[in-house]
Amino acid sequence: MVFSSVVFLFRFLPFFFLLYFLIPKRGKNYVLFLGSLFFYAWGEPVYVLLMLFSTVADYVNGRLIWRYRGKGRAKFFLILSVAVNLLILCFFKYADFLIQSVNVLAGTDIPLLDLPLPIGISFYTFQTMSYTIDVYRGDTKVQRNILDFGVYVTMFPQLIAGPIVKYRSVAEELHRRRIDIFGISRGAKRFVVGLAKKVLLANAIGQLWADVSAAETAELSVLTAWIGILAFAFQIYFDFSGYSDMAIGLGEILGFHFPENFDHPYVSGSVTEFWRRWHISLGSWFREYVYIPLGGNRKGLPRQLLNILIVWMLTGIWHGAGWNYLFWGLWFAFWLVLEKLFLGKVLKALPKGIGILYNTVVVLMGWVLFGLDTMPQIQGYLGAMFGLGGPLADRRGLYLMREYLTLFVIAAIASTPLLERLVKKLEDSGTGWGIALYRLGEKVFPALLLLLSVAGIVDAAYNPFLYFRF
Repeated sequence: MVFSSVVFLFRFLPFFFLLYFLIPKRGKNYVLFLGSLFFYAWGEPVYVLLMLFSTVADYVNGRLIWRYRGKGRAKFFLILSVAVNLLILCFFKYADFLIQSVNVLAGTDIPLLDLPLPIGISFYTFQTMSYTIDVYRGDTKVQRNILDFGVYVTMFPQLIAGPIVKYRSVAEELHRRRIDIFGISRGAKRFVVGLAKKVLLANAIGQLWADVSAAETAELSVLTAWIGILAFAFQIYFDFSGYSDMAIGLGEILGFHFPENFDHPYVSGSVTEFWRRWHISLGSWFREYVYIPLGGNRKGLPRQLLNILIVWMLTGIWHGAGWNYLFWGLWFAFWLVLEKLFLGKVLKALPKGIGILYNTVVVLMGWVLFGLDTMPQIQGYLGAMFGLGGPLADRRGLYLMREYLTLFVIAAIASTPLLERLVKKLEDSGTGWGIALYRLGEKVFPALLLLLSVAGIVDAAYNPFLYFRF
């Protein structure tokens, strides 16, 4: 079930909210748990059992880790928890990729399993692992109520594509949370903004990338290739940040406060800054549970660079079972290492605009690795971007630039903090036309976005979020 669908907006959500807000406080977790299972089962009824197994396994392991904390048995149950989670994740996500790789390298013909990937498995697996690790380290208390723990794992607003929520950040709200009209209003506005990002921007500009990426790379001019990958950059940003906005907004309506996941990454002046602003919850997870335990920056520069390489190899393959994702991770590891060695200091000494241009080129080339599946496609597309095949410009490129110019301008502005700063300035004006304009916009603008988004949903075909496949 997709947030940007008629079924979710006009059937599931109204019925769920009706039950959730009418039932007494002590029953809200039952409604949220059962509603979340129904939401997940709508698309994958069989894999609900897999998610419930993970929930029960980590609940039991958490209890046992807490019971034997300070003893060797606690470490055993931690290892068991991590091993079970990773085995499940690797089996469903990487088994066919490994079989396929063996077939290519060894010339064998082992049949593929052809298992569909359980939606959201990468996200809820990382959440449950963070819980048992935190219990072992003493960073959070054990959850004794299996219903509350089940709500944490299955909560539908962020179940499918994050943000990745650490248990300790919502532990208190699982059994005691405040629900008021102000939070509901803020959450609803945030949800509508995310919906508009997905429907009005990501879907619209994503069609351009679909058309360009489907063409033969030998036929692409330099202009067309750059227009295409820029379209994909905006599509994946508005698609994923839109989902995060909707998840955070729904969470606030329900009384939860999820972490921010994006902070205008395309205005970054370096790759290091970009990854502090993009998919913040994933970066935070890898930093806390992989990078720091490996030694972080505490064991000298060579070890730090190795740790960066390991983290980014894992980050790459976390996103998908394919060589392109591994190379995507290594691509960013290369630039992060260079910035750690010397490039970061150089960029700080240069005007911010040069840093933004450098980061844009690096990130766009990275999106080629991410958005295309095979190495011949990737090589051909990168070649087209740098004039190794077609002409600098052609009629198609000029046509696309003319047709999509307005959408690109809107997307570029919407990906910066300019609009937020303008709204904040109007809100802080206090009196006069500024505050009047703010109050009018506060009421009219969300309603207009919702109306346009619903019209777009009704008129469009099924279009799931890009991160559903991870």
